[in-house]
Amino acid sequence: MPDYSIDEQFMRHALDLARQGMGLASPNPYVGAVIVDSAGRTVGTGTYTYAGKKHAEILALQDAGDQARSSTLYINLEPHSHQGRTPPCTDVLIAAGIRRVVASMADPNPKVSGRGFETLRAAGVIVEVGLLEHEARTLNEAFARYIRHLVPLVTLKSAMTLDGNIAAAPARATVQGEAGTQKRKWITGEVARAHVHEQRHQSDAIMVGIGTILADDPLLTDRSGHPRRRPLLRVILDSNLRLPLTSRIVRSTADLSETMNDVLIFCSSAEPRKKEQLEHCGIRVEQIHSAVRGRPDFHSIVRRLGELEIMSLMIEGGSTVNGSALDTGLVDKLFLYYAPKIFTGEELVPFKRGEGSASASPALQVKHLQWHRFGEDFAVEAYLRDPYAD
Repeated sequence: MPDYSIDEQFMRHALDLARQGMGLASPNPYVGAVIVDSAGRTVGTGTYTYAGKKHAEILALQDAGDQARSSTLYINLEPHSHQGRTPPCTDVLIAAGIRRVVASMADPNPKVSGRGFETLRAAGVIVEVGLLEHEARTLNEAFARYIRHLVPLVTLKSAMTLDGNIAAAPARATVQGEAGTQKRKWITGEVARAHVHEQRHQSDAIMVGIGTILADDPLLTDRSGHPRRRPLLRVILDSNLRLPLTSRIVRSTADLSETMNDVLIFCSSAEPRKKEQLEHCGIRVEQIHSAVRGRPDFHSIVRRLGELEIMSLMIEGGSTVNGSALDTGLVDKLFLYYAPKIFTGEELVPFKRGEGSASASPALQVKHLQWHRFGEDFAVEAYLRDPYAD
């Protein structure tokens, strides 16, 4: 009988290997593979990266060589049995003589889910599914949302005080087209802010409204220090193209050649000269269908990002963007940081301001809450929608 405690040990190794693909695998899933011989020795490992093309199980087989015969493969995601960018992995596993496959979960793609397991079982391979399934599903929730609906997993991130305010004063207005120079102070501490960059690293795109740019003049970059296959796409909602040419985000596209074309503006109306100036700086400008009060329509934006193979989007907006995103029902996940502070004064900026509607529910029900501690700060992670739902 299999030793399931040993199985869990090797599966955790496979999941750790899969996590090494963060920032390197999108728009494909994170997959790690471990091959263990009959004596319980690890003889091969592999991590999938998009640029490398070869799937994790194929890399593990190459690492194991002849030792793969009669061994066990531990993998967090079902081996694929269809022709894609690479030939079917199941055929290679069978030919290599793999005796047993232990997988965490089936492929979330409904077009192929279960086919890999069926192919392996038909060839006499022992297949066991479900070990550490919850961890595996969480790891690839963005891929699941994307592959099932062709839209990114949308996570709304915000940092606020205990009384639910994100700033002590309204966003500062611009003067003669210049970005605001008096930046608002950080709410959370260094540990929480470092975690935000880990979150950015796991995302394909980050989105803010023009109000955030004018108030804080941020760069919106991934400063985690981890490698990425493609730059973090910086998305700005700017209905009337008010983005200052002197802002740091515009200057960064000219200063750093590797970030060229990693800024995308969605607008409702575009003044031709300003559009030309921004595009000359290496920024993409797309006019999108307008919704409430002439603002770019969130549904159209999310669909467009899916067309661009954006698998995961993190919203880091202000009150208006947060409210609009929540009111449209497009947010899948929340990650809300809280600092042990309470703002004083009358001019406070709440977490969200929404347009609302007569048919809107008075409250959104969040599910699967988790709590995280970051120094003196804490965060609530929760879901508004199951990423695996149809």
